Order: sequence, then structure tokens, then C-alpha cells
Amino acid sequence: MFRGTFTALVTPFRDGGVDVSAFEQLIETQIDAGITGIVAIGTTGESPTLSHEEREQVIRVAVAKANKRCLVLAGTGSNATQHAIADTKLAEKHGVDAALLVAPYYNKPSQEGLFRHFKAIADATSLPIMLYNIPGRCSVDIVPETVARLAKECRNIVSIKEASGSVERVGELRRRLPDTFTILSGDDSLTLPFMAVGAAGVVSVASNLFPSEVCVLVRACESGDLKSAEKLHRQLLPLFKDLFIEPNPVPVKTALGWRGAISPEVRLPLCEMSEANQAFLRKTLEDFESKR
Repeated sequence: MFRGTFTALVTPFRDGGVDVSAFEQLIETQIDAGITGIVAIGTTGESPTLSHEEREQVIRVAVAKANKRCLVLAGTGSNATQHAIADTKLAEKHGVDAALLVAPYYNKPSQEGLFRHFKAIADATSLPIMLYNIPGRCSVDIVPETVARLAKECRNIVSIKEASGSVERVGELRRRLPDTFTILSGDDSLTLPFMAVGAAGVVSVASNLFPSEVCVLVRACESGDLKSAEKLHRQLLPLFKDLFIEPNPVPVKTALGWRGAISPEVRLPLCEMSEANQAFLRKTLEDFESKR
């Protein structure tokens, strides 16, 4: 189910509220480009600063606009298990195809705690679940042994977005997990090396801007055309890197704002890019566009 290119969508704001029209157009652009699926209210969607009502609104809009033309995942993770269960059930009620569950952050549970957390959520829903391992943000690592244990005990835990930054980790996961359990890169810059050792695609930030190119890169990896994949990877790499010169999603929202696709608004504690970094990102985008 989880193979290909999934876009971690931004949540457009205008005058302090969710810009539904801009969000719908972003989804349409993604579908036109051949995206496999979209992730609503993930980190890139500024989930920490959305109200409960806004989270529900974004999910409803995403499901309705996609209208079964691509998969819709909802980010329903929390560091409180009961909250994650409630949010996952709500997303299921609104018709999402799957839930993306980030590791509990801040409270730093043990591996046994992680196992019980994810199992409790899996037991409470019929949705397919994609785990999200990002130790740099969560200060906790879902280790391969725990992932394998969850895959064995929970039939609906079927994938992981791996953002540890380790190619070796992907190989270890692939060795321990059944073939039906998929691994997706959580970093655009690591899509090629991750797929070379067993990953099945990417949850991408860059595809907010260039969905067609990221889809082509993933399809080239899937088909074994590593020469074409490597060429496109090299072209995209400066962009992959510079979309993170300030905290995500500030750079990608800024770039979408330059296109007129959305307002570049973010919510505190995020703020606008510095002028120096804006100039740097503009040059990177101009260089990439000139070579397309």
C-alpha cells in the first residue's frame, strides 16, 4: 500500500486562519503530478500549532478534495496515547486511508513503552498505520527490534517513515521485517540511498514544490534505473538541502509564496526567513529551474 511518493503537505494560512482554497489547489496540483498520496497535518503541516477544530477541518478538506484519486494519510501522533487514539479514530471517521504516527516526543518512553503506545493505537482502529521514526525531533528512537515486534503483533502496522538519517538502519529494518512491510525515506536527500537498500519510496517535503520531479526520481529507483535516478538526485540535492536552512516548513512555504500558490504565513514560534537565507534559497531555486 505504501510505495511511491507521498507529499507532506504544508497547511496554508491567511490572516491567521486555514486557507482552504489554497489548500485545495495544492492537493489538485499534487494529484495532477501523479503523486501516490498526501500527508495532512504532519510536521510540515504545522500540526503542533493547529487547533483541534483546524485539524479536523484540514482532514475533511483533504479527503473530500482527493476524492479517492490519491491516498490520504493523517498525522495523528501524540505523546499522550489517549490523545493519539482519539485523533486516529476521528481521522478514520472522516475517511482517511491511513494514519501516520510519530514517536511520542518529550516524555522519552522506553522501547516497551513505545511498543505499548503503538499497539494501543493499532488495537483501537482498523486504519493501516505508518510509524514515523525521527529521533532528532522526538529524542527517542523506535529501534528495529521494536518495529519488528509491532509488525508481528499488529496486523495494521504496515509501514514506517524512517528519518533517522541512517542507510544502515534501513538495511537492518529490511532484514528484520516481512516483505509486505514497507520503509519510506523521511528525508528527501536520502531517498536514493535508502531505496538502494530496500526502501519503497519517500514522504517528501520538496514535492510540495516539485512533485513531478520527485515522482520521477522514485519511479527511476523502483525500476532499477539508477543512472537516471542518480542524475536527478544530483540536480535536486541543493534544493533538498536548502529547504532546511531554516526550520521546516518555513523555507518551503516561503518558496510556495513566491509562486503565488499560498501566503508564506507560519505560526509562532516559527517565523519568516531571514533576508539572507531568502536570497540563498532564491538562488538555489533559480539554478534548479534553469536546468529543468
